[in-house]
Amino acid sequence: MINPCICEDSSSRERQERRRAVAQSGPPRPRFSLRHFHPPRLVLWLLIAWVIHLGGPVVSGDEGEITPASEQALNRGLRWLARNQGPQGNWTSDDLGLVSTGVLAFLAAGHLPDRGEYGGHVRWAMDFVIRGADSSGLLNIAEPRRGVYNHGLSTFVLGQAYGMTHDPRLGPTLDRALRLIADTQCDDGGWDYVAARQRQGHDLSLAVMQALALRSAVDSGLDVSPRVIQAAIQSVRAHYTPSNCPRDAPEEEQKRHAGQFTYTRGGGNASVAMAAAGVVCLQEFGQYDDWRIEKNIRVIRKAVQENTSPDRARRERRAPFDAYTLYYVAQAIYQVGGEPWRECYPLLRDAVVASQIEDSENPTRDGMWAAQGHVGGKPGELYMTAVCCFVLAIPNRYLPILQEGRIQALEQRFSKTGP
Repeated sequence: MINPCICEDSSSRERQERRRAVAQSGPPRPRFSLRHFHPPRLVLWLLIAWVIHLGGPVVSGDEGEITPASEQALNRGLRWLARNQGPQGNWTSDDLGLVSTGVLAFLAAGHLPDRGEYGGHVRWAMDFVIRGADSSGLLNIAEPRRGVYNHGLSTFVLGQAYGMTHDPRLGPTLDRALRLIADTQCDDGGWDYVAARQRQGHDLSLAVMQALALRSAVDSGLDVSPRVIQAAIQSVRAHYTPSNCPRDAPEEEQKRHAGQFTYTRGGGNASVAMAAAGVVCLQEFGQYDDWRIEKNIRVIRKAVQENTSPDRARRERRAPFDAYTLYYVAQAIYQVGGEPWRECYPLLRDAVVASQIEDSENPTRDGMWAAQGHVGGKPGELYMTAVCCFVLAIPNRYLPILQEGRIQALEQRFSKTGP
């Protein structure tokens, strides 16, 4: 839904300028071997440009998703990212995926490369990621077992950037990156930690990153083989585990029981992160009616309700989830929309705002979110802060991945997989 904004304060005017910049960048033109222009995407961008031409900024979604407190926290977080980017533009991290997450935070807030207050910072980090691509297309300069993680996340973010800009340098990098994802897909539709084709993929955390990279490519006008995506969807479904029911039971039997997506195919390591990752995969590829989505949304809603006390977040200065979990939980509830989004997003948003560190005497800390989970140090602070900024910026709907509603073209293109 596209609604004119009736608010004319300074922050809304800033958002208006960013929307104009994004819309004026327009959709990409097909240039390379994998390019395939999507008319529905062109129509969306033309509609945005038309509404802006009539004299008002574009705001999607319900009023109240962005609060003064959340906007202030987002701006403070972006300032921290800019101040602490470091001499190489990578926040001292050699994980291109984490550096790309920093780029995503700026893009989600409407800051494009070389445009506006943070344009130089966006370009700086993107250049670092692009320089890290090797001749095979792999986006990784860390040790090989972190390669597919870094590659999937970086390809996703560069695809979003390509969909928002006319940057011709991104095309060749994305072409090679997408070919590598297709070439290294394992026989069962998943992926391994090392960028090499195997008989079996390793786990759902790898599959979701490559799936998002593929969907990002589709959104941004790149042609991706339906065979690759259909195999990925089947791999994701294979990670669903019912409760009190055999995993190989008929689907009608599984539907009668609770269940969720798990890290491994055998049902091991059930977590909120994997429940959200599975939902995101299915939603992004148009599998809107898959019965597994509702099962996992129940898991996610319960976790959000239990972990989003603003008082606790403010007292402990800890976000409601680690960065990885928060990243997928926010996307899952957004993509499903409806009541899960209306109920859970304000809870998530307010807890994120409350957990931000405020320390005006210390610019290395003021505006950041403390590292949580497996990534520590400055890279962990980058990861947590970038993800929190992304979560607070989602209501802007600047990113191509944040198109709203069912996309019929996706349902038709990938319908062979069935629910």
